[in-house]
Amino acid sequence: MSKYVQVALNVPLNQTFTYSNIEPLNTSRTGCRVEIKFGARKTIGCVMGESDELPADCPVDESKIRPVTRYMDEMPLLSPELIKLAKWISSYYLCSIGEAVSVMLPSAKRETDAGGFSFIDDISSKKAVELSDEQKKAVNEILSEKSKTNLHYLYGPTGTGKTEVFLQCAQRLLDQGKGVIYLVPEIGLTQQVIEAVVQRFGQTAAVLHSGLTPSQKLSEYKRIINKEARVVIGARSAVFAPVPDLGMIIIDEEHDGSYKSGSTPRYHGRQVAMYRCSRLNIPLLMGSATPGVEAWHMMKTGVIMRHTLSKRLSGGAMPHIKSVNLTNEPQDSGCISRELEHEINLTLAEKKQAILFLNRRGFSHFYRCRSCGFELKCKNCSVSLTYHKSENRLRCHYCGWNVIPPQQCPQCGSLDAGYSGFGTEFIEAEVNAKFPNARILRIDTDSLTKKGELQQKLADFKNHEYDIMLGTQMVAKGLNFPGLKLVGVVLADTGLHLPDFRAAERTFSLITQVAGRAGRFFPDGKVFVQTYSPEREPILLSVNNEIQKFYDMELESRKILNFPPFSRLIRLVFRAPTMKQAEEAAAGASEILRQIIYALYNKPLTQNWTEKHKEAAGNTEILGPAECPLSKISSNYRWQIILRGQNIAILQTAARELLFNYQRPSDVYIESDVDPVTLL
Repeated sequence: MSKYVQVALNVPLNQTFTYSNIEPLNTSRTGCRVEIKFGARKTIGCVMGESDELPADCPVDESKIRPVTRYMDEMPLLSPELIKLAKWISSYYLCSIGEAVSVMLPSAKRETDAGGFSFIDDISSKKAVELSDEQKKAVNEILSEKSKTNLHYLYGPTGTGKTEVFLQCAQRLLDQGKGVIYLVPEIGLTQQVIEAVVQRFGQTAAVLHSGLTPSQKLSEYKRIINKEARVVIGARSAVFAPVPDLGMIIIDEEHDGSYKSGSTPRYHGRQVAMYRCSRLNIPLLMGSATPGVEAWHMMKTGVIMRHTLSKRLSGGAMPHIKSVNLTNEPQDSGCISRELEHEINLTLAEKKQAILFLNRRGFSHFYRCRSCGFELKCKNCSVSLTYHKSENRLRCHYCGWNVIPPQQCPQCGSLDAGYSGFGTEFIEAEVNAKFPNARILRIDTDSLTKKGELQQKLADFKNHEYDIMLGTQMVAKGLNFPGLKLVGVVLADTGLHLPDFRAAERTFSLITQVAGRAGRFFPDGKVFVQTYSPEREPILLSVNNEIQKFYDMELESRKILNFPPFSRLIRLVFRAPTMKQAEEAAAGASEILRQIIYALYNKPLTQNWTEKHKEAAGNTEILGPAECPLSKISSNYRWQIILRGQNIAILQTAARELLFNYQRPSDVYIESDVDPVTLL
């Protein structure tokens, strides 16, 4: 039995803590949770290692080492593979080892009955359907031992049968005695996929989701470790599931932003899955109708192998998509154009259904000329400037460049220029007024208050208890509605004007995904995209279904501006109670980072340091400090610095040095985000 254990705690200190063992143990407790006293309080940690000798770097004398209070697990919840993964997350995402471990473990003290999914029906495994030739080819290539890479991408429009390929790949691996992790964006919005997995695999499926109590999650973990559950389906954090003999990780809707964590550690599910699959030498299978730009680039360069599905399987055809130029609408027409109103009436007359998609996210005010369509952009960053009413200035939230709003259009001189975009508060009232006999359902975060309400409303719409559904991003995810004929995007522009280099990608993806809801079961589905900017590429190309052209254009733009995938980013956000504190902390950190990067340029990091590394250090940029686009959240003022360069290790080294070796002002909190997906 080892005399000492090293315990990781969920605190922002980059170290483990040494405790002594209280009882003779015949088995290793590495990977088990342990209750200990930390300062004056009792808390729970995880054993990361054991030793007979006091660690050399232990800062206290042997007599001051406290004993552990008790072990909470008979068997480890973290395998050696997962402990290595926790150490990698700590190193890569610049967080403490305890913060990395805490996101991987259930927090319950004891388990309870009934884990993830209620099996009300008798689930007799639903038989696999007959695959099309395209699907068969994809399954065989993905699972082929001759494959040159373990990274695979199943690409195809909505309705082409990607889910069935995922399920049959999973079945083949189960037949070989291996386990599978199946990631979906948000559990509540991917109910149909979860039902398909549970129907196919019955009791051997475990569903990990935020609705589980900590005790239920612990029960599911035990089922997984004991090989009672072999297919684990869940949102982002299911990538850490302790699956023995893991044979594959599947990421459905790979492009979705919810795979990136918004709190420490800010990991990306795709990146963690890539690392885990690489270490285990197993396939990672991703899929989407609108791959992320980085994933598309990796397919283009051969890092990821692409498998394409092109045919809709349920008898439907790709819908007819048309853009409606709102500039031509009368001023008093409200937010539903005459053309869209006409189509909704036709759809209702046919007893079919319509979805109106409202992109509520984003800024409603951006500077635009109504005569020539000119939009005011930053001279340095090629992103739209945001209007700050309080200071009457247009500001870039990348580099801080700002300008007084012009009195007339700088391009054509027209006085008919100003701020475009409308809010969504009155849209529901307008729909009720224009279609008084229609049964109208609204789905967004404001309208959903009770647990299970989303699933119930979606089921009601599927069962044709409503005629028109108003929804936000929630309705863009992989939902199938047999009676749905018409989809209307109320305003496609809003996301485009966010000061973020991914704005075009998100707009394109959203329109394409929403459009994919229509016409899945019959050939005359229609999509109307209302916009003030029908000529802007993300809108024009999504409407014309010119997918290849959009990615080529977006990659070219990213290359010119030196944004991912042609560079790597780390974002540091400084939060403080006053604007002055946040600004001064960011300015001070910027100067420290300059010194760190200069030192890295002049002094080799390791023996493997080459001229290429030195060159990468020399080319590392510090963008900012600048005020964050969302400059105040929860009474905290926010400023940011963005580190940009070719070599992520150099950026991480500089940021780590700042985060762990410099004293920050007591009122300032620093958030670090490696490979950020948003800069808001």
